[in-house]
Amino acid sequence: MAMNNHSMQGKVCLVTGSSSGIGKVTARELAKMGATVVMVCRNRTKGEAAQAEIKEESSNDQVDLLVADLSELSQVRRVANEFKQKYPQLHVLVNNAGGANSERKVTSEGLEFNFATNYLGPFLLTELLVDVLRASAPARIVNVSSSAHTQGKIDFADLQGTKRYSVVKAYSQSKLAQIYFTYELADRLRGTGVTANVLHPGMVVSNFNSGTRGIIHLMGEVAYFFGGIDVEKGAQTTLYVATSPELVGVNGKYFSQSNQGKETPSSKRSYDAAISHRLWEVSEALIDQSERLP
Repeated sequence: MAMNNHSMQGKVCLVTGSSSGIGKVTARELAKMGATVVMVCRNRTKGEAAQAEIKEESSNDQVDLLVADLSELSQVRRVANEFKQKYPQLHVLVNNAGGANSERKVTSEGLEFNFATNYLGPFLLTELLVDVLRASAPARIVNVSSSAHTQGKIDFADLQGTKRYSVVKAYSQSKLAQIYFTYELADRLRGTGVTANVLHPGMVVSNFNSGTRGIIHLMGEVAYFFGGIDVEKGAQTTLYVATSPELVGVNGKYFSQSNQGKETPSSKRSYDAAISHRLWEVSEALIDQSERLP
């Protein structure tokens, strides 16, 4: 995967979770290619520090910062509006933000944290920005998932982990949900000039939260969200899927760093169209419900 040899001049790219780790490297490299980069970060202080660093390293001043916690759907709505007020175009949306929580934690809207952060927040953000993407076609949606999806199963009877919580179950379910979402979205976008693809960035190990130490053997790649040691390499697959001229028109595919960043099949279970349709409906219902919250 040869990088940085093509220009992204004149392109607007939004990267979530870009104050550290893979997201930060992705934002920096897109800025180096000449793109206008909009960072969406949860923490303003960290976001501003990363923004200043990226501007300096890329010699590109077109690096903007929007602050939102994407596990809160109300904040997803706000940040989508903020983006649309400033930018009439969007050529690349990188849904990179994510996390893993060892203890069950719920958002203010009553959603389980892994499910909201890794899946439902990005689902809603994409839905709210899809009209801008369509108006800017050719455009790309890039979802950062994980090989942990292979252990995942969508538990419709207990989506929010209220009956039995396990971080492995919750995290791998949220990462599988991202893949179902990508495939269903790709189908819905056929013929619009907007493509949706999903990827596994590789196993990037780092100092992991002591609270989650036990699960690191099961899914070491969760660690990359907390700033891995090889985030440079970890970001290469994302950048390839987001910018490579080879991938013009390529839609509804899974790419994996373990396969040199090339297209590869996701788990057998992830191709079940009945589950992906059902999950989409359930997700829409959860989003509607959150709008009615006081």
